[in-house]
Amino acid sequence: MIELVIAQRRKDLGGFEVGRVLPYAPRRMVGPFVFFDHMGPAQFAPGIPKTVDVRPHPHIGLSTVTYLFEGEIMHRDSVGSAQPIRPGELNWMTSGRGITHSERFERARLEGGPLHGIQAWVALPEKDEETDPAFHHYGATALPTFEDGGAWGRLIAGESAGLSAPVRTHSPMFYVHWVLQPGASASVPAEYPERALYVAQGEIDVAGQRFAAGQMIVLTPGDAVTFRAETPATVMALGGEPLGPRFIEWNFVHSSKERIEQAKADWRAGRMKLPDLDNEEWIPLPDPSPPPNPMS
Repeated sequence: MIELVIAQRRKDLGGFEVGRVLPYAPRRMVGPFVFFDHMGPAQFAPGIPKTVDVRPHPHIGLSTVTYLFEGEIMHRDSVGSAQPIRPGELNWMTSGRGITHSERFERARLEGGPLHGIQAWVALPEKDEETDPAFHHYGATALPTFEDGGAWGRLIAGESAGLSAPVRTHSPMFYVHWVLQPGASASVPAEYPERALYVAQGEIDVAGQRFAAGQMIVLTPGDAVTFRAETPATVMALGGEPLGPRFIEWNFVHSSKERIEQAKADWRAGRMKLPDLDNEEWIPLPDPSPPPNPMS
């Protein structure tokens, strides 16, 4: 029932911390999920410096999936989008052959406030890796919810429990935000071959084992798996069909190493368009390139 347990690795970004979960050497992906970061929880004071912001940077071959429990992030990108994201909403950005974007904490700079959420990258199938870049925002009321016996869930993307989210995905997957009261239970569907639970807050029981915030429980294929909240708990359930291995370097994901090298050359040479409303600065390509940026 339990294949592997991954503990987040905390990293200070110079203003707040993230917990890196995926990629992880023994388990690079779960379904199409190739990157998974737990942002915060953090509390910003008014007047935070602009160095906390994530300046414009590029992506290829993936979709970024940003979902918040608390706070607000301002997104701008090279297809003309300018969209704040707030708790319960979804920002889904598909890079395809190439996109650039920034993420800024403008409201927190003015007012102070919390930041807590998850940012994931979903790899694209090989046939879609060079698709047109696009951005879509979904309000909290646009995403299906369900509730039963002290367990409340929101289907962020894909299909689960007989429901379908309106988000356009490129491969079979599911992504659910669960909030459980102590003693409440929920289940992970059996139909997907790769599945995992991530405990964002609280503690849960899976197969008689107790897990705490910051742990991802990767499940073996097979039957539906039930988990129970030992305390008030926030849990992300995720997974889907595997896509095959992917190369990851800096902010680039692709099935072709050569394509990543081309993207690096394009960014270094200034051939990738910057966001329309945020084009006066950018993050240069590190040399040598490090592992993926903790914020996409």
